[in-house]
Amino acid sequence: MKSAYGKVVLITGASSGIGEATAKFLARQGFKVYGTSRKADNGSITYADDITKGFVKMVRLDVCDDQSVAEAVDYVMSQEGQIDVLINNAGFGISGAIEETSESEAYSQLNTNFFGVHRMCRKVLPIMREQKKGLIINIGSVAGQFAIPYQAMYSASKYALEAYTEALRMEVRDFGIRAAIVEPGDTRTGFTDNRYFCKEFENSVYPKCKSSIEKMIKDEKNGAKPEDISRVILKLIGKNEPPVRVTVGFVYKAFVFLKRFFPSRFTEFVLRKMYA
Repeated sequence: MKSAYGKVVLITGASSGIGEATAKFLARQGFKVYGTSRKADNGSITYADDITKGFVKMVRLDVCDDQSVAEAVDYVMSQEGQIDVLINNAGFGISGAIEETSESEAYSQLNTNFFGVHRMCRKVLPIMREQKKGLIINIGSVAGQFAIPYQAMYSASKYALEAYTEALRMEVRDFGIRAAIVEPGDTRTGFTDNRYFCKEFENSVYPKCKSSIEKMIKDEKNGAKPEDISRVILKLIGKNEPPVRVTVGFVYKAFVFLKRFFPSRFTEFVLRKMYA
C-alpha cells in the first residue's frame, strides 16, 4: 500500500484491541510501526514481516505523563529520524450514572482519552512541521456523535475529540499536515474487559444502569473485528486529502446520516429504547 506521508507510524495503546490489530496490519503492508504501552520494553519487536520488512516495535508510554510522552517520541526519532503518521488510539471507558461519577473519575477519563491526545499532538506536531508533512489520526467513537446514557464521560471525551480534530485540521493544513478522526462502533476488543465502573455503580440508585451496561457489553462482544478499523486507517494513510471523519460500519453510517435529517428527539428516543 502506498502511503501519502511516509512509512514510520507511531500508534498509542497498541498492546491490545484496535491498536494491536492496526499495528500488525500496517506492518504487513511494510510500515515501520512503533506501538506504545505503559508496560512495554523499549525496542522489543512483537511482529516482523519477512516479505514487506515491516515491523512492530514497542515503546513504553503513558499518555497521561508529559515526561513519558517526550521520552517515547524522542526514542522513535532516535531510531527513525521522522514520524510520518501518528495514530492516537489509547483510551478506556468509564461506566456509571452522571450523578454517581466523581470528579476524579471524570477527570481520569478525560485525561487519557482527550488530554492524552493533546499531549501526543503537542510533542509530534513540531516534528511534522519540520518535515512539512504528516498525518494525525484520532480514534474517536460513534459515542462522539451520540451521547450514550451511563457512559456520559466516555461520550464527552469522544465529543471533545471531534471538535479537537476539526480545529486541528484547519490549523496545521498550511504546514502540509493532515488530520482525521475514525469513529468505530461496537468492536470486539479488550475495551469491554478493561471497562472501569464508577465506585457507586454496584449500589446505583438508577434501576436501568446495570441492565444498560450489560446490553452494551453484549453488543461489544458481537461487534466488528478490530481489523475492520485497521483497513479504514490504511485507506486514510493513502489519501493526500483525507476526510474529516470516517464512521466504521454500515449501521452506524446510516445512523449518523439519519441524524442530519431527523430531530434530536428522534435520536434520543432510539437511544433510550436501546440503553435507557
